[in-house]
Amino acid sequence: MTMKKEYDFSKAKRGAVLPSAGKTRITAYLDDAVIERFKALSEKTGKGYQTLINEALRAHLGLDEAPLNVDTLRRVLREELSHSR
Repeated sequence: MTMKKEYDFSKAKRGAVLPSAGKTRITAYLDDAVIERFKALSEKTGKGYQTLINEALRAHLGLDEAPLNVDTLRRVLREELSHSR
């Protein structure tokens, strides 16, 4: 397979080939100290620093609360009922 000398990019669009569902690309200015701290944490955890920043923001906003499922509901009810007896 040989490459063409020229390609037609006249209908090309910028951005990711596969968009990330539920995520929006933004430009944000953060303090150098904040970025340095998250990059250091990234090296320790193996997670990307942008992922860590997103996780910290979600936790601060209370968006990481685990959904209530049957097992959790049963456990909470047992605990509450045992305390009330």
